Amino acid sequence: MYKRVLLKLSGEALSGEGKNFDPDVLHTLAAEIKEAADLGTEVAIVVGGGNFIRGKTVQDIGIDRVQGDYMGMLATIINALAIQSSLESIGVHTRVMTSIDMPKVAEPYIQRRAVRHLEKGRVIIFGGGTGSPYFSTDTTAALRASEIRADVILMAKNGVDGVYSADPKKDPNAKRYDHLTYLDLLNEGLEVMDSTATSMCMDTNMEIMVFNMNEKGNIVKACKGEKIGTIISKEEN
Repeated sequence: MYKRVLLKLSGEALSGEGKNFDPDVLHTLAAEIKEAADLGTEVAIVVGGGNFIRGKTVQDIGIDRVQGDYMGMLATIINALAIQSSLESIGVHTRVMTSIDMPKVAEPYIQRRAVRHLEKGRVIIFGGGTGSPYFSTDTTAALRASEIRADVILMAKNGVDGVYSADPKKDPNAKRYDHLTYLDLLNEGLEVMDSTATSMCMDTNMEIMVFNMNEKGNIVKACKGEKIGTIISKEEN
């Protein structure tokens, strides 16, 4: 079982039909995180903001890239607060930490304080991305996982149970990989995370597990180290 994990969630995974948040998704997510924490795993979370806004979308309507990225960072903080509320409603002690100072809403991100929260059994949700434009929440996940010395990044996908050679929804012959290296991702152009995040994970030797979060119990199984998706690491399997 992994001792300390960083769970990467997409903002879209929290949404429902025509809604920014699906209460059933939030409740199920919170229950699984609580179960993993109760088993002894230290859990940190990085969440995206795509259920509210995406950088490319705002550029299409004439908003500057830098401004759009900051809007996206604020969206991730909204999602972090929603996850915090869901967790606290079932008795999980949490902290939201942001890379953009907003002391009335959340704690500022300080690496040593984050590690201390984890050691005390609190679940941390990181909001605000890296605090700088041009960096995705994938890169945030790679950076924070390295800083808090996580054992693995658990990359929860919405309806996809691993990494495939092609889009399995479009190509019935797409092959699912059980194991890949970071160089495989870069060389084959597999869209698991952006190249900056992939390179950072390769430099810090950070393992990644890609799995389907929509299957009940998978977050707990991932924390236990069960083979439920694709493992990405520096070395060949």
